[in-house]
Amino acid sequence: MTNKLFASIAAGVTLCVGTALLSARPKAAPASSGYALTKTISIPGEEGWDYVGVDSAARRVYVSHGSHVVVLDADTYAIVGDIPDTAGVHGIAIAADLGRGFTSNGRANNSTFFDLKTLKPIGVYPTGTNPDAILYEPVTKRVFTFNGRSQDATALDAMTGAALGTVPLGGKPEFAAADGSGGIYVNIEDKSELVHLDAKKLTILHRWPLAPCQEPSGLAIDLKNHRLFAGCDNKMMAVIDGETGKVVATPAIGDGVDANAYDPGTNYAFASTGDGHLTVVHQDSPDQYTVVENVPTKKSARTMGLDLKTHTVFLPSAEFDAPAAGERRGKMKPGSFAVLVVTKK
Repeated sequence: MTNKLFASIAAGVTLCVGTALLSARPKAAPASSGYALTKTISIPGEEGWDYVGVDSAARRVYVSHGSHVVVLDADTYAIVGDIPDTAGVHGIAIAADLGRGFTSNGRANNSTFFDLKTLKPIGVYPTGTNPDAILYEPVTKRVFTFNGRSQDATALDAMTGAALGTVPLGGKPEFAAADGSGGIYVNIEDKSELVHLDAKKLTILHRWPLAPCQEPSGLAIDLKNHRLFAGCDNKMMAVIDGETGKVVATPAIGDGVDANAYDPGTNYAFASTGDGHLTVVHQDSPDQYTVVENVPTKKSARTMGLDLKTHTVFLPSAEFDAPAAGERRGKMKPGSFAVLVVTKK
């Protein structure tokens, strides 16, 4: 070969290697997320709340509100319905393929099944004690409630409501996420663990410690990259490899987190915190994360729901009187319960 040919080959190799290295570099986080609080939706009543469920396809937002669930239009923000008699409701799960929704009723120790079109109850079925998070697992077509007081998970047939079994979890469960393959992840708050269970066999596949994360609550999942996002009480978001259980990143978040979300359309992970912030974290690569900003919301806005179609975040909140001696929290101020709407420009 001539020297010119060697030079040409070397240049081509260098270009290929350089291009490969360039494509492998993590995607830089934007300077701003573009998110801001744009609207407040007032909702009548002074009862408490917990989780928010968003049905992006049907354009509905389900807001837990003490003894009932308030249903909003995801686009107009109007109240379009109500699901009654859900005492101590914590969570709402959606099975679009079955046309059904489900609630976890913490004070009643049961789950209400309802029709997604009419919002009318279909039936009420027993669970463990103090069901908190609730999840529909689409591969097995089962509904799971994660019961705080009995420290277990109840599996129900999503069509009949029949009890299919109970999975002891060895600690207090918080939020859960389906892995898309018939498995479920659930945070164990008092043990600072992540449990991975088989939704069909009702057995535990893995039990992983989440150190340095303490007292995990909210949980979200990136199905493409097999990453989970756990909100930790010590002001961090633990990013976990869903195949190995390894904590790969711990970006800082605000204080008092109770919910997490992940948006595959923007590569943003979110943490809503009771100190009045929505932390927005950019996924630069599956194992690298950058805190973009802490969007001001309102104190007490600790839970949220994410609309994957519009990328809008919905956060319930309220104002409270100063707590009396011995109280953890004061009484809710009348007329202050509302859902905050945080939108992306």
